[in-house]
Amino acid sequence: QVQLVESGGGLVQAGGSLRLSCAASGRPLRFYAMAWFRQAPGKEREFVATLSWSGGSTYYADSVKGRFTISRDNAKNTVYLQMNSLKPEDTAVYYCAASDHYYGVAVTEYDYWGQGTQVTVSS
Repeated sequence: QVQLVESGGGLVQAGGSLRLSCAASGRPLRFYAMAWFRQAPGKEREFVATLSWSGGSTYYADSVKGRFTISRDNAKNTVYLQMNSLKPEDTAVYYCAASDHYYGVAVTEYDYWGQGTQVTVSS
């Protein structure tokens, strides 16, 4: 099993940037496809970005494409989400997730989750 801990969230003005980190412990991160999801108040958890175990393949939600970048450093057992040109609608709790199988877009495809980190974008 793997344990995930997110960090890097905070309050930022619209147009600003943040980099989220997801540090893993337990089983090495290289065995997992990884993803970021987010959940705004009163809304369902939604897919943001995912990448394969090697980092060679990525996929993004249309709402963040061109603004967010997911990456991984298997040597550091860490996954990142670089968020640029942030908008107020990006405000949410962001969750890191790991999958034993495939880098999909559904919540149900991921086996392990972090506790989340709050991102707030002011207008």
